[in-house]
Amino acid sequence: MSTPEPGSPALLNPEEGITQPVSTVKVGIGYQVALFLGQFGLFVALMAPVYVSMQLKAQALVGDDAANVIGSVLPIGAFGALIMNPLAGALSDRTRTRWGRRRPWLLGGVVVFAIALAWIAYAPDVLNLTLGWLLAQLAANATLATLLASFADNVPQLQRGRSSSIIALAQNIAVLAGTYLSVFFVANLPVLFIAPGILAIVLIAVYAVVARDDLPTYRLKRFTWLNLISSFWTNPIKNPDFAFAWWSRFLIILATFMFTTYRLLYMQEHLGIADAKAATEAVAFGVLLYTVALLVSAALSGWASDKIGRRKVFVGGSTALFAVGLVILAHADTVTGFYVAEVVMGFAYGIYSAIDTALVVDVLPNADRPGKDLGVINIANALPQSLAPAISLFFLKIGSDHADNYELMCWAAGIVALVGALVVIPIKRVR
Repeated sequence: MSTPEPGSPALLNPEEGITQPVSTVKVGIGYQVALFLGQFGLFVALMAPVYVSMQLKAQALVGDDAANVIGSVLPIGAFGALIMNPLAGALSDRTRTRWGRRRPWLLGGVVVFAIALAWIAYAPDVLNLTLGWLLAQLAANATLATLLASFADNVPQLQRGRSSSIIALAQNIAVLAGTYLSVFFVANLPVLFIAPGILAIVLIAVYAVVARDDLPTYRLKRFTWLNLISSFWTNPIKNPDFAFAWWSRFLIILATFMFTTYRLLYMQEHLGIADAKAATEAVAFGVLLYTVALLVSAALSGWASDKIGRRKVFVGGSTALFAVGLVILAHADTVTGFYVAEVVMGFAYGIYSAIDTALVVDVLPNADRPGKDLGVINIANALPQSLAPAISLFFLKIGSDHADNYELMCWAAGIVALVGALVVIPIKRVR
């Protein structure tokens, strides 16, 4: 375990501290590569279904009623993620095994996740699809919460901007890889779901071996479920910076999923590409453009944020730019217009995702308990995914008998993103 340097955050109460103090030891290239691989593996398996393959599965089960199925199934899974993120983060903080406290959750979670993806692949009806997706989200978010807690354990403040950009690059390259996997296996749903699950097991295992997982030496507060559940509450009055960061994350994720949940259907119904394979290929190329723009902006902004010591201008400005991309989508009537919007949104989200994790870790209320607090922040990732499909469906149905008012839906998402940019302004602890 590293020893904090003078000025490092100290434990408020040694008996209540449930992880090591924030790391002051620089991480090397080996850890950074493992971080990239772990995030990549998990997100290929987690986001490919959200972006494309669940829509294909829904179409295979119910045909033209796919939008309503997606609008009902994805929120249930995201509700499971909402519960599991803080729960797994807090429990991993308290776990004590010979293999560490994070590794059992990382490896156990990803194995169950892969099993759930196989269940989805062979689901014969909407009920099985729903139950499989619920289990997948529970397991995947147990893994994700622990992965982010391990990031906070290992990476010192001076490296968080760059390391946060590594997470952003890995996650979004994973989305691209998962989308192209859908193109190649559009007619083979079992492979489309199961292969990413196997990859996730392998790459999370690599991260689990490489990352430090030191056990704390001080005594834990006695465990009770009441203590555990109460720890999920973070007083927004006492911790306003954390609260504003939470709302910023919530709103940008909500805006993102309001569109991406229906991205394939947008191509088919709004732009008129009826053939599923052609629409999937167009989506894949759009994601490619999005990812290229993201790679450029994420690589530069992570370095720049560490260099000048600023976070807010990157997070707020990029969220506002993302809103512009959604407005472009609202008025796009050709595939070219869709591609332009993808470039704008990709560039914006690259900046946002590269810096936001660093900003969040910088404003944690208890730097000695990253698992619990990052679990609370991850509610802002999971809850919007639960709400977005239903909110989007509400706007899609306004003035339309066929739930295809994509112009209004994209405008609504853009306004949500703009509000997300504004709530960054009051944060005081970071510049």
